[in-house]
Amino acid sequence: MTTPITDPPTQSALERLSKAGQPQTLRNCDLSALNFSRLDLSGWTFEGCNLSHADFSSTRLERSHFKGCRATGANFPGADLTEAIIDGGDFSNSNFRGATLSSANVMRCKMTGTEMTEVRALDLTVHEVLFVMAAISGFSFKKSTLTQIDFSEADLRNCDFRETVFEDCLLQDARLHDCRFEGADLRGANLGGIQISDSKRYKGAIISKQQAADLLSQLGLQVL
Repeated sequence: MTTPITDPPTQSALERLSKAGQPQTLRNCDLSALNFSRLDLSGWTFEGCNLSHADFSSTRLERSHFKGCRATGANFPGADLTEAIIDGGDFSNSNFRGATLSSANVMRCKMTGTEMTEVRALDLTVHEVLFVMAAISGFSFKKSTLTQIDFSEADLRNCDFRETVFEDCLLQDARLHDCRFEGADLRGANLGGIQISDSKRYKGAIISKQQAADLLSQLGLQVL
């Protein structure tokens, strides 16, 4: 087991540690604006670190663990986060475009305004995440269970929510053009962003009586 690093490593020290091939633990370090791009950080742990505006472009981060980090404006385009864990912290306005998040776990964190288009995310688990105003178009949540996810004002165009279960989720004013909800359980979602004209994409979906009344009210109908 390696000794946790608490002093901020220099750029050259990071590169040496990466080449050594031994997973490291960085704890409470100020790593803001450092360049991690294309390094092999597989299995590394970042705990309570400041990663604001750090560059992880095309970085290998398989099985990495980000715990309670401040990572606003951080860049992860093309990074490999397979089986990674993001637990807590603030990743607002970060960029994950084209990253791999297969079998990753994202929970209890803030991702307001985050860019997540073209992400590869088979078996991604998300729990208690703020995706307010995030760009997540084309994402597949098929057969997932989404718990306490706030998608308010998010760009969800072309997302796949087929057979997805929503538990205490918000879709208020989200952009839902061409999303698929066939077979989804929407009873635990605020449907403020859904228009009745999209009904063909909701075949087999489950909604509550109150939700049905709200949707029919768009047509000027009342349910008594």
